[in-house]
Amino acid sequence: MFTGLIETIGTVRRLTRSSGGARLEVEARWPDDVTPARGDSIAVNGACLTAVDPSDRGFCADLSSETLARTLLAELRPGASVNLERALRLGDRFGGHIVQGHVDAHVRLASIHPEGGFQRWRIALPPAHAREIASKGSVALDGVSLTVSSLGADWFEVALIPETLSATTLGALTTGSRLHLETDVLAKYVARRLEDPTTAGRPSNAIEELFGGGVA
Repeated sequence: MFTGLIETIGTVRRLTRSSGGARLEVEARWPDDVTPARGDSIAVNGACLTAVDPSDRGFCADLSSETLARTLLAELRPGASVNLERALRLGDRFGGHIVQGHVDAHVRLASIHPEGGFQRWRIALPPAHAREIASKGSVALDGVSLTVSSLGADWFEVALIPETLSATTLGALTTGSRLHLETDVLAKYVARRLEDPTTAGRPSNAIEELFGGGVA
């Protein structure tokens, strides 16, 4: 599990294709100088990968055909910057929101509205995930935890502060850029319950079932 708070920006060394998948090599320096262990989970632009051959200079990760099909990682080229976050450890402070590292969709950055040092982004919303997005709810874009500031039928907006723009890869993106979207896991469960014919039309029952019988 991740939080959507990016720890560092890595640099792609190479992406090597092989039969059935690929190997991604990333150069990275972690802020606490702790080298990930072999087998540790690392979110790369929001996609959960398993570290192999880690060192104090970076790590490698094997990408399955499923990962290549569901993410934009196959488009990475040497020198590309990527957002990196190690999996949450028991006892860590929990900022951001619950991020699983599962990419739900590729979305397009429809427009950027500068507001001083801030930016307001409008993202084209895939219809299949519209029920999983709520105003003031959480989303992850390329692994970055953000709050939905406003919502339309086929779009949503997020506000980016200067720190987010400088500490992640988002500050280098332009209109038309594609990103990984992960919707909030709690919203997914609620949407699934509401689509269940046994709970359809009874949203309160669906939410009670999700949270074990009661909502304070």
